[in-house]
Amino acid sequence: MAAAPFSWIKPEPHGIHIVPADCWVDPSRAVDRALVTHGHADHARGGHGQTVATPETLAIMELRYATRDGATPVAYGETIRLPGGVDATYIPAGHVLGSAQILLEHAGERVIVTGDYKRRHDPTCPPFEVTPCDIFITEATFGLPVFCHPPIEDEMAKLLDRLAAHPDSCVLVGAYALGKAQRVIAELRRAGHRDPIYLHGAMEKMCRLYEEHGIDLGELRLVADHAKDDMRGSIVICPPSALNDRWSRRLPEPITAMASGWMRIRQRARQRNVELPLIISDHADWGELTRTIQEVGAQENWITHGREDALLRWCQLHQKRARALAMIGYEDEDD
Repeated sequence: MAAAPFSWIKPEPHGIHIVPADCWVDPSRAVDRALVTHGHADHARGGHGQTVATPETLAIMELRYATRDGATPVAYGETIRLPGGVDATYIPAGHVLGSAQILLEHAGERVIVTGDYKRRHDPTCPPFEVTPCDIFITEATFGLPVFCHPPIEDEMAKLLDRLAAHPDSCVLVGAYALGKAQRVIAELRRAGHRDPIYLHGAMEKMCRLYEEHGIDLGELRLVADHAKDDMRGSIVICPPSALNDRWSRRLPEPITAMASGWMRIRQRARQRNVELPLIISDHADWGELTRTIQEVGAQENWITHGREDALLRWCQLHQKRARALAMIGYEDEDD
């Protein structure tokens, strides 16, 4: 008797299980063999027997989680054969450095696991590639129609205008340490900002890792190495948790900003005492999620880690088969 269609891939609360290969995509607990889409903590962790990921993601995981044993690098476009006759191909996801969608092929069936992704230009990573498949497993972090991310050029202009208007202050930008901080710096450089940018100490190692992988971030300086007056008229990047921390007292009259897709929600900005909300996301917004589903053209869409209900309803209204997955712990609060 032939196996039921797609019976070889099973969504479980702790990850996507590839049954013939007995391996998992982005498992939230340690397993013998893990395929990892990118280095954020809700998708990557230490302790696996074997970790298959892009070289950049493996470097990030070694830095963050000290995972070196069992690391198996896979380049973009490279296909590896897993046990049980399953092929896995890593395809750019456009989320952060090293991020990948994983195309899984078995018994003539094709499944894409996107991990996290975005469709906007990002100077720090290759762009998302639309890949036809039978089942498309998509994130839905910003899966509500209210989320429509503005052009990042507009947000950079807001930041630079505020800086120019307050030359005796600094603008302190809270940004997630992996991906968001480096993208903000690279976009500032693309906008023509050539002055030194100051970093909270927690940002330095990841920024240096990006530079080691060919991402030009310009001159970066550590706040700890400089006097308060040195930083007047400058941009300072810190983790979101440091925005209102005692650490910020060493800065010259900081104007607090935060770079996140969640800054679309004014209450979130008020809760963090953010004066300058910057709507900058490394996830697809509502329009990009729905457009991607249309472009991929899968037989069925599986929706996970985010606002599944609205995207599920959109699929139903557009005669697209879909289901929501009950996954645990897949959301990046600071985006």
